[in-house]
Amino acid sequence: MGSGPGDVLALVRRGVANTRRDLQEITGLSRMTVAQRVDTLLDAGLVRETGTGTATGGRRPSTLQFDVTRSVFAVATVDTAHSRTAITDRAGRILSSEIVEVHIEDGPLVVLASIRDSLRRLLDQQDGTLEGVGVSVPGPIDPETRRPSEPPIMPGWDAFPIADHLQETFPVPVSVANDADAMAFGEQATNHPDSPSLCLVKVSTGIGAGLVIRGQVYRGSDGGAGDLGHIRLAGEDALCQCGSRGCLAAVASGGAVARELRARGRDAVSGRDVRALLAAGDVEALALVHEAGRRIGEVMATVVTMVNPRALVVSGDLASAQLLGGLRETLYPRTLARATRHLDVTLSSLGEDAGVVGNARLVAEMLYSADAVNGRLA
Repeated sequence: MGSGPGDVLALVRRGVANTRRDLQEITGLSRMTVAQRVDTLLDAGLVRETGTGTATGGRRPSTLQFDVTRSVFAVATVDTAHSRTAITDRAGRILSSEIVEVHIEDGPLVVLASIRDSLRRLLDQQDGTLEGVGVSVPGPIDPETRRPSEPPIMPGWDAFPIADHLQETFPVPVSVANDADAMAFGEQATNHPDSPSLCLVKVSTGIGAGLVIRGQVYRGSDGGAGDLGHIRLAGEDALCQCGSRGCLAAVASGGAVARELRARGRDAVSGRDVRALLAAGDVEALALVHEAGRRIGEVMATVVTMVNPRALVVSGDLASAQLLGGLRETLYPRTLARATRHLDVTLSSLGEDAGVVGNARLVAEMLYSADAVNGRLA
């Protein structure tokens, strides 16, 4: 590993090193060099010394901690029919939040104006200094430009400069991510920190997936990794929002289930409506969501065989025992035992917080990664 202040901070953030002595032993750096690195981080407000550590002889050492309360992040998860905005601390703990009713088809100017106004209101209620902004959207993000790249369900958003637009109001670094990527990052960091790989499937009005490998979001060369909803299924001809036919999203998403429920006389338009019917115990909704899980499991069998993740997390409006049961019914018979021997298939424990926490964690990674901190302080 490196020896700059960013590398030292990384050890403290992960809880690997809690004292100056720990840092000396792990890095091999001299006592004086460690003192210099720690003093640099203290002056920058990135760590603090508090309490006392465990003595190994002589004076008790002070404990080093990442200073999570020094500043705040403003984050937003944009969905097709609503968004959630929040203020978090540096560790991703939610300090305040609210739901913003927006429609993705209204375009970026209208949607981001609502997001901006909401974040301003929330920031007015907090004392901390704003240090970063994170936003996620339901479409692919080009990793080079940080702009939406041909998003199938986001008309008018293609190549829109989301980060630049938000920085006109909030002059701080801005992270822009795909929604499933952000959720996957939040789940991995919070509930599966020791898992070498995690795949999250979001099933709401559409279907998407996020993949985290060794602590890093895998986005693909052009930001298109995880576009699960647009894998075509043999024998299906339903028209998808992307213009193709037979896509997984066209037959198994919340939107597809809602369409079938409407045909059966139910009042359902979106994944949120389906979720409400599930909560009410609607028999038709329960059966259709179970079948949607089976179709998703068919596709996930290929993903699991290729990637062999340690954790598979199901999230979104349709995340339920019915969906999970259907997914398991088709996933396991279609994969070799080696691919699923240690696979943990679960519902998201973060629920609607996953995107908020993930966005905050992505902002933290942008600001406090070893390379970022070394670039500023070394």
